[in-house]
Amino acid sequence: MNTIIKSIRDRIVSIWKISDEVARGKAVETIEYELEEMENIFGILVLGSFIGMPAPPMQISLDLMPLMEKELILMMKKVDTANEPIAQLFSVFDIG
Repeated sequence: MNTIIKSIRDRIVSIWKISDEVARGKAVETIEYELEEMENIFGILVLGSFIGMPAPPMQISLDLMPLMEKELILMMKKVDTANEPIAQLFSVFDIG
């Protein structure tokens, strides 16, 4: 009788651990997605003059430019492949 209770308890604990791991994984994915979106919004705010949005004062933009290297490179790649869907597909596969 005691072994049956122990096996039931072990199963419940293992199910609990699995569900906890799944929940933590989803939480991490959500936070990573939110971080990526915040970086995109920050990039648009700082480099908005490229797409016609009002830009922040020039001194702020110049101070933040070293931190925006990744976003600036990504934006230039998007401008290069904007008119060519096949080129964008190849850029996803990193064929060059």
